[in-house]
Amino acid sequence: MSKQDDSVTIAKLQSQLKAQQKTIEVLMNAAEECTSEGPPSRELLSQNLNLERIVQQKTEILQRQGEELKKALQELQLTQTRLLQAQKLESVGQLAAGIAHEINTPTQFITSNITFFEEAFIDVKRLVNTLQELLQTITQGSAIAETSRKAEKLLEELDWNYLEIEIPTAIQQTKEGLKRVTTIVQAMKEFSHPGSKEKVFCDLNKILATTITVASNEWKYCAEVVTHFDANLPKAFCLADEIGQVFLNILVNASHAIITKNINNTEKGIITISTRHYPDHVEICIEDTGIGIPENIQARVFDPFFTTKSVGKGTGQGLAISHDVIENKHGGSLSLTSETGKGTVFTIQLPIQGE
Repeated sequence: MSKQDDSVTIAKLQSQLKAQQKTIEVLMNAAEECTSEGPPSRELLSQNLNLERIVQQKTEILQRQGEELKKALQELQLTQTRLLQAQKLESVGQLAAGIAHEINTPTQFITSNITFFEEAFIDVKRLVNTLQELLQTITQGSAIAETSRKAEKLLEELDWNYLEIEIPTAIQQTKEGLKRVTTIVQAMKEFSHPGSKEKVFCDLNKILATTITVASNEWKYCAEVVTHFDANLPKAFCLADEIGQVFLNILVNASHAIITKNINNTEKGIITISTRHYPDHVEICIEDTGIGIPENIQARVFDPFFTTKSVGKGTGQGLAISHDVIENKHGGSLSLTSETGKGTVFTIQLPIQGE
């Protein structure tokens, strides 16, 4: 069941509940009017008793329907939660291969550098032993010429000039590789975390940066990502994990749009992500230089299951869920402007204090 169907079902149940409540009010008003007109006759007492029975029956029906409505609402909320989590798991699964590649690359040169350090240590140890021998010879006042020649020969053999340059370089590469792996793992941990079910004040710039890192293998071969983050962007009252999923959906779509446009060449596109703030809301813009969205289907891109991608490439749920998260759950807006062949801009506006 789509979120649109869920909303229709909830609306119908709420309408039925309101109708039952109206019936109870009418019956109760009728009973009050009858009892306020004067001393009750036998016929009037009988009518009141019947009316009380009807009110009691209607009340019981209303209570049952209220319980059914409450249960239905709980089931729909659970379904929506499962749908969001399913999409997150799907996203994690799709990104897994790319993330493994991103981690594998720095891991390879870290391993290579460790092997280099191991071999270099053996050589340096030989050199240090020879220098210690030379120092001992000097201390004892013995002839040092032979020991000096031995040390010089060993320096040439080990190519100390090479080691002096390469060892610091390898150390720096290893530190950068470990930092890269740590960044990727931390970003993935933050993205895949179930998150709080309650809204909290979140740093949207940080969520965007995490999303860019997690999805790097989606865009790095087809585009350059340029960020213009508002350094003074206030925190927004939101559900961090769901907002992160929205950013991911749009970023991945931007990458695919660029790939589609440049399918016959190796030209890279540009994805520009910017944030800014206003007195009562923040704005996030994600712009790409992809193929664009034809004007005749722009109104349908947020419809559930609508997709222009080939079979197996998309479910049509990403933008529909994103639209629901931004507009229905956060009281914000998600809109787009697009020009075929030139690109698309998705604009998200979120209230700072929440809905």
